[in-house]
Amino acid sequence: MLPHLDAAYNLACWLTGNADEAQDLTQESFLKAFRHFHAFRGENSRAWLLAIVRNVCYDWLQNRTFLSKIIPENPDGEWDAPCNHYNPELATLRADDKLIINRALAALPFEFREAIVLRELEDCTYNEISVITGAPLGTVMSRLARGREQLRRLLTEDFKEECRNAVR
Repeated sequence: MLPHLDAAYNLACWLTGNADEAQDLTQESFLKAFRHFHAFRGENSRAWLLAIVRNVCYDWLQNRTFLSKIIPENPDGEWDAPCNHYNPELATLRADDKLIINRALAALPFEFREAIVLRELEDCTYNEISVITGAPLGTVMSRLARGREQLRRLLTEDFKEECRNAVR
């Protein structure tokens, strides 16, 4: 399961919107996976673990009663490893783009954000997303299509300008 630690943590960050809670929930998920390893059938360990992470995060969110209002605290992507850039101007532009994309992702409805994070950031297949979320394959495809369309609309010049002004 350790090769999937980063994916588990990243999913927990996006679902909870809180890096500190994501660390705790990832640890809790790994403990739960260890306790229930006897139930693992040997199919897809990554999908099995991410489904546990998702369920642990859902339980945490439901206990806090703000599932429909959740927005990540740190849309800058604090959990991403820093990159070394040769050109400082290019690095600034990339950081701005990353901030804008993360804010657009954070603005998506929860189900769309979850599907897009699993597909685009964690490179899960549609079938894996179906297993992880418990949603039928058609629903996964619909959520991805609708989420991508909303992202496209969000990533207009008006939204980008609003994000840039918020930083300044």
